[in-house]
Amino acid sequence: MPIAETAIIRMKDTLLLIDANSLIHRAYHALPTFTSPTGEPTGALYGVSSILIKVLREGIVGNGAPRYIAAAFDTPEPTFRKQEYKEYKGTRGPADPELVSQLIEAKNLLTLFGIKSFGFAGWEADDVVATFSQKFITEESLGKICILSGDLDMLQAVRGDKVVVMSPQKGISSTVIYDEAAVQARFGLPSSLLADYKGLVGDKSDNIPGVQGIGPKTAVALLNKFGSLENIYKEIDEVGLPELKVQDKLSLGRDKGVLSKKLATLRFDLPLVVSLRDLDRGELNTKKISKEFKELGFNSLIERVSGL
Repeated sequence: MPIAETAIIRMKDTLLLIDANSLIHRAYHALPTFTSPTGEPTGALYGVSSILIKVLREGIVGNGAPRYIAAAFDTPEPTFRKQEYKEYKGTRGPADPELVSQLIEAKNLLTLFGIKSFGFAGWEADDVVATFSQKFITEESLGKICILSGDLDMLQAVRGDKVVVMSPQKGISSTVIYDEAAVQARFGLPSSLLADYKGLVGDKSDNIPGVQGIGPKTAVALLNKFGSLENIYKEIDEVGLPELKVQDKLSLGRDKGVLSKKLATLRFDLPLVVSLRDLDRGELNTKKISKEFKELGFNSLIERVSGL
């Protein structure tokens, strides 16, 4: 009697992209001050370790633990945005030394998890992450690309349900997954128009000015009607807007609006010479991780890391 053939369906792999600077900042400000047995600050490192273990144990939106992982960091050099607009992020003071030391140590910690770190002079970490997401979106072996970030600017990289953003909530104790439908539900706009939105309303956290007098509701209405910042100004130039007060504000703020969109737009075209195979995390050495956790005083995480 012939044996029926059974189709073997292989679950597609997941690529996890970590916006390391934003994630570490989020953990640093969300958690109480932790110190190692030797007195070094470790709160942000604890938070990042906890999230990583959670992702590796539970997987990502039904796709299992990520096989491929990359982390991106900012570099000390001025970015093209700072060169374009000197006041970019100009309202931020110097970073706390306790935060800086953990940003440095985080690369060593990520290495223990088999995660390679990347940073490129002149570009921000989220540009690196965005470029990775675009570079690998057509990889047939990938079922999901998940971006782990505490910065909602990364939502520009969302593509349907293939590229999603995992955003920590309630400090770092839970996360929300943003696919295209979730972005639309929160902002009333698709991911492709979020930079245009920032061009109109600005962003206080990055000191991006936007167009004075244009608020979120007006911005959403204009973008849904005209489709882009450029189309709004094309309409003004050709026939004008019926809302004269809004038109006056837009006309006066044109230069800042165009500049603001440029500053807010993620770059997806960095010259990254990296293959997907380069990002394979391989088998975890849980003994080394546990040893590091013991030195850092992360006793509660040692049990969680076993069995990964």
